[in-house]
Amino acid sequence: MTTSSSRVERITGRAIVVRGHDMDTDRIIPARFLKSVTFAGLEQHLFEDDRQALRQAGRTHPFDQPAHQGAAMLFANDNFGCGSSREHAPQAIARWGIRAVVAQSFGEIFFGNSLMIGLPCLTAPAPAIERLMALAEADPTTAFEIDIRARVIRGGGVEVPLALPAAVQESLLLGTWDATGLLLDRYEEVEAAGRRLPYPKFEQA
Repeated sequence: MTTSSSRVERITGRAIVVRGHDMDTDRIIPARFLKSVTFAGLEQHLFEDDRQALRQAGRTHPFDQPAHQGAAMLFANDNFGCGSSREHAPQAIARWGIRAVVAQSFGEIFFGNSLMIGLPCLTAPAPAIERLMALAEADPTTAFEIDIRARVIRGGGVEVPLALPAAVQESLLLGTWDATGLLLDRYEEVEAAGRRLPYPKFEQA
């Protein structure tokens, strides 16, 4: 049994839209920012190269637009998070404040790395994704709600079914995605098991 804080049942908030198919992890967080031994500060460089390119073109990336600051969910297109298997990508997204990603599909490793930090990645067909994106872009104040148990997203007067593997859904609802939390919740048992293990003993010279 994990603590209730590990259970992910419902995500509410505004949404930010990042359009483009095959958005790889190097675009999400460029490799030059992966020099730190921790994930601290990665959120400052989320989509850094795309944001800089748009600034130079006199345009503004969604993550730089004031209307989208504080958004809780990200809407994306097909094959989001493909490319190299860097766990920094979901870490940067989550540390920015995003608590769920809805896309047409995900890179497999990105999907797994996201689950490891309790960041739900849910899918919907392309027409449904376009509908959600259009709603969020037309009115950035639109509030959405993702119901993990029902596997739907509601907002702007619409309800869209979402896909999520049953095992992943259960892991989020029960909080078992949180391996550290599982250990801490049963720490006495962990210590007891440690005492039973035949650790080798070394004689000091």
